[in-house]
Amino acid sequence: MTTFTGHDGLRLRYRVLGQGEPLLVLAGGAMRDSEYLGDLGGLSAHRALHILDLRGTGRSERPADPTGYRVDRQVADVEAFRAHLGADRVDLLGHSAGCSLATLYALRHPGRTGRLVLVTPSLRIFGRTGTEEHFREAAEARGLGGEEWYPAARAAVRTAFAGGAADPDALAPLFHGDWNATARAHEATRAAQSHPVAAAAYHDGGYEPTAVRAGVAELASPALLLAGEYDPDPRPGAVRATAALFRAGRTAVQPAAGHYPWLDDPAAFRRTVADFLDS
Repeated sequence: MTTFTGHDGLRLRYRVLGQGEPLLVLAGGAMRDSEYLGDLGGLSAHRALHILDLRGTGRSERPADPTGYRVDRQVADVEAFRAHLGADRVDLLGHSAGCSLATLYALRHPGRTGRLVLVTPSLRIFGRTGTEEHFREAAEARGLGGEEWYPAARAAVRTAFAGGAADPDALAPLFHGDWNATARAHEATRAAQSHPVAAAAYHDGGYEPTAVRAGVAELASPALLLAGEYDPDPRPGAVRATAALFRAGRTAVQPAAGHYPWLDDPAAFRRTVADFLDS
């Protein structure tokens, strides 16, 4: 682990996996410990992954004021990270909610941003949200009717969209392309790696979707938005529509993948991301 000082004096930690040109990696969750990313399916063989523990996650320090977790305020941490590395420009990879931070960073610091890789991105900053129909569509694509866990998952989806507190363990299988031993082990770490207070503050204001949509239309940085075929949120169609907002956006849909495509098919994930970074 290596450390640097965030924009307000907090000590923030990151780990480096692999060698070569740096790729700054921002975790999702929102605000989940970055350990869940692993080495992104072996992407560390292609680039030096500089994986940040966002403030209050992993071994990074916590702010005294929870509003410090807001995604727009963490943009300054990413800029401090870039400056710490001594790089004039950086390529960034975000996953899920981490894509919001990567996008806001690129809009605030376009001259410092190289390529953007947005993996199964949260679309909240663009004013898009998932729907119950999206979950039904994903389940039908996977043919889940016969899975023993599916009735509980379907009930949890209904509860969530009715405004209730859905069981995250019941929902978990829906976010993986295959509910196998790898997926189960990955989900077993989720509770210990989660930070509810930080997650609640992350998207609590600080950006305007209309301005974000207008901003990415002028953003020169090439952006790859990678969707999973079976991911219920975001669905590939929503990812394609969002990529079309970018001046230099493109979409890739990984077959039979869920919200964590590097787990479902590491080789396909590596190939897609590496080809984009090298193009």
